[in-house]
Amino acid sequence: MIDHTSRAAEARKGSPFLSTREAAFYLGLSFRTLEKMRLTGNGPRFRKHGRFVRYHIADLDAWSEGRRHSSTSDGRERG
Repeated sequence: MIDHTSRAAEARKGSPFLSTREAAFYLGLSFRTLEKMRLTGNGPRFRKHGRFVRYHIADLDAWSEGRRHSSTSDGRERG
């Protein structure tokens, strides 16, 4: 059985698509937080492959990049 850490690392080498749990680990979030963000529209872009939700690594990186801040008092997102 492959753990999520290994799966996320392997994803960079192979398929760029991650499950919700793998994407959450990649971003350092809980999978429940990522699920809630998906429902509210605040999370990274995702794709539906049949009944499965998948996140492309490039979309995760772009979403994360859009959350850069120059200081903790900067309440707005840069981008």
